[in-house]
Amino acid sequence: MEGDAFSSIGNGNQIDNKVLQTFQKSFAQVQNILDQNRLLINEINQNHESKIPDNLSRNVGLIRELNNNIRRVVDLYGDLSCSFTKSMETSSEGDSGGTMRSDGKAGQKRIRSGQ
Repeated sequence: MEGDAFSSIGNGNQIDNKVLQTFQKSFAQVQNILDQNRLLINEINQNHESKIPDNLSRNVGLIRELNNNIRRVVDLYGDLSCSFTKSMETSSEGDSGGTMRSDGKAGQKRIRSGQ
């Protein structure tokens, strides 16, 4: 199942359902843009091969649209990265000082220097 990929990450922290939905929504947006880009690239290639002046002129706008789509994908991946980092920080801040190991015995949470 696709949701299981994010159900347990890192130190056994559970990712909040809202965060998971945000990831899935962002990945769907990225996939939609990439699908649009594939169509744009096909049209650009056809116009280029036709060597018809109107088609070549149309490519200018299509290439701009393609570049804007690429910027949007980069921004979405940047937002995803920030969201993931924040969710991991929030998740680790919610942990208590003591942790439970997989064998059921209590352990101490490691405190990082400089924090």
